[in-house]
Amino acid sequence: MATVALRFPSKVRLVVVSNRGPFVLKETATGVEKQWAVSGLVSAIMPLFRTTPGTWVAWGGRFASEKEAGTTYQEGNLKWVEVPLTRREVELYYDGFANQVMWPLCHHFLEKCVIDPDWWTGYREVNQKFASLTGKVGHDADLIWVHDYHLALVPSFLRQQAFAKKSPKIGLFWHIPFPGPDTWEVVPWSREIIEGLLGADVIAFHVPKYVENFLQCVRAFIDATVLPGGKLIFYQGRVVEVQAIPVGVNQELFSSLGKNPEIREKAELIRQQIGGEKLLLGVERLDYSKGVLDKLSAFERFLEKYPEYHGRVTLLQIAVPTRNGIGAYTELRRRVEALVGRINGRFSTPAWTPVRYFYRSFDQKELAAFYLAADVALVTPLRDGLNLVAAEYVVTKGEKPGVLVLSRLAGIACHLREALLVNPYNPEDMVEAIRQALEMPVEEQRKRLQALQQKLARWTAATWVRSFLKTTLEHRAEYSVATP
Repeated sequence: MATVALRFPSKVRLVVVSNRGPFVLKETATGVEKQWAVSGLVSAIMPLFRTTPGTWVAWGGRFASEKEAGTTYQEGNLKWVEVPLTRREVELYYDGFANQVMWPLCHHFLEKCVIDPDWWTGYREVNQKFASLTGKVGHDADLIWVHDYHLALVPSFLRQQAFAKKSPKIGLFWHIPFPGPDTWEVVPWSREIIEGLLGADVIAFHVPKYVENFLQCVRAFIDATVLPGGKLIFYQGRVVEVQAIPVGVNQELFSSLGKNPEIREKAELIRQQIGGEKLLLGVERLDYSKGVLDKLSAFERFLEKYPEYHGRVTLLQIAVPTRNGIGAYTELRRRVEALVGRINGRFSTPAWTPVRYFYRSFDQKELAAFYLAADVALVTPLRDGLNLVAAEYVVTKGEKPGVLVLSRLAGIACHLREALLVNPYNPEDMVEAIRQALEMPVEEQRKRLQALQQKLARWTAATWVRSFLKTTLEHRAEYSVATP
């Protein structure tokens, strides 16, 4: 895969910290094997290390023994340091608090939150382990970049450490939605979580709404002053900066995939194999926040309301497995596959299957072929931090027509107003958006896509990395402020 190296001051010493990193470790009969990880975060940041030496601290995805020290790998300019986690630590920190408290809470599924003090204790202890190891390997770092809700306490723990030389700048990027204080009240440890984040010099989110929600939480829970202008917080004698810096996609990659003759041929083959006049596409992890059940229900209602489309339109739904073993996800899969069966049982003919369902992942080239094949992309999460599938579809399409139907509750919707915006909780809204998308004139499709492409060209994965690092490196912790 071709990537462009990001320019970055060569003398700056950078440490990236995240739950999962560029490698996954697999236990084999001959020992531990290292495999490259596939993730949006890795794709966005790895080009930086093509020209700049740095360190990445992350869990390797395996269970370590109690006193295991973890593994270190050198891959070109990048040193990867594994945070060894035992099965029990993963159960408490990751399966428990991160995935059954933080994730549902931030996506507004409060009924799925399980308040367990043992999970919280495990979460704190693992965050402390990440911070301790980061402090050791990053003792001479200029900048430590922490990622996401798994590690909300790490900035504060790092702030408490004594670094051998100068203290590094600490930045944190929060990748999922950030709710307001009324939602955070559900968690007994909300104050500690906000304090943990405030250990950073710079905290960034995808969109301004999440920034405002964070500032409201600071006002509600913390003895701190939000300075005029709403981007700076005076806290414990220093200034914390809060920004909206949205992640983008690799424009060059997806644009080139869309023009690739092999992939275009594959897209045509997909159309021939599925048949019919129109193809709708859904691509998401099988997570309750992604709204797959609601999308399928809306499609079922569409077929009921508009029988003239029977035999003419097919929904191809890709559901990527995620978090296997957690009860809510097992139940979701059961319900989704039951609904797919019901729709196909009700409406199928010998020549037409209304829903083609895949419970598996696809690589970027395969996804690009699906994007090119689809007349309409249905990106309708019930809540999403940003949603890059929408951006990937738009960029891959290039000059080809297509329609993006996008949930108003996806973070990216505030940028992509030329999409057909829908309320995913309103079935009739979804039904009419599907009809409008299928009947939209080709000229209007191209006009809307071109406007979306122009917007996306301004914020790419590379501009996100550069903007965040520049903001954090230039941050001044001391400002001339008057406090009450």
